[in-house]
Amino acid sequence: MKKLLAMILVMMFALIACAGAEGAFKMGIDAEYPPYSYMGDDGSYTGYDVEMCQKVCEILGWDLEIVPINWDTKLIQLDANEIDCIWSGLTIDVIDPEAYTISMAYSDNSQMILTKTGSGIETLDDVAGKVVGVQLGTSADILLSDGGDAADFGASFGDLVRYENYNVAFTELMAGAIDAIAIDIGVANGKIAEYGDEYYTVEEPFAAEKYGICFRKADAEMCGQVEVAFMQLVEDGTYVQLAEKYGLDTAALCLAAE
Repeated sequence: MKKLLAMILVMMFALIACAGAEGAFKMGIDAEYPPYSYMGDDGSYTGYDVEMCQKVCEILGWDLEIVPINWDTKLIQLDANEIDCIWSGLTIDVIDPEAYTISMAYSDNSQMILTKTGSGIETLDDVAGKVVGVQLGTSADILLSDGGDAADFGASFGDLVRYENYNVAFTELMAGAIDAIAIDIGVANGKIAEYGDEYYTVEEPFAAEKYGICFRKADAEMCGQVEVAFMQLVEDGTYVQLAEKYGLDTAALCLAAE
């Protein structure tokens, strides 16, 4: 890893173009996706991904602009140059690598079933016939929809209800309007930590994926610069420290073990 980092650092200083030279580096986020990206009590955006991006920009000397986006149209907004990247608990497994530049993966991202006591759901088989919520445009939504890798599993549900964001879905779960939520493990754990052990995830994930950052195809150089700075944060311990701060499972940090 140290040799790799040294090589990357040499490449970094060889780069000529500088993102943000014509304006701030625009980070596209889902503004309601704790613990990765959300609005804090002080009215400013925060979260694991937000803080990592802030520190990356500090290393690179870039100004940062955080841009909340519609998650269902995130790639359209990226293509339209409204943002420079999508960095917000983004499952890179569902992004076409031929059409976009995708960063190295920085976290494992199991897809889980989140439910609450009394739902009768203990295994994935128990989800059959149940009403399940999901956020529109998320990896879970794509996986469970027709043609998705988990479409057969989704077809076993009594209904799959799509919501604008997971906060709304969780409110519906609390109210008993739905039986469960298909959700990223980090977001699920955040909800459990916030609301208590009345809520839990089925032990077995229905899919295993990874988080990363998405850039336009032409911005491979920008992606490389971000990766270099990101690896500095891995090396100095910030990568793990921020995960601990936001209650993430550090065992899921795929770069920490390399």
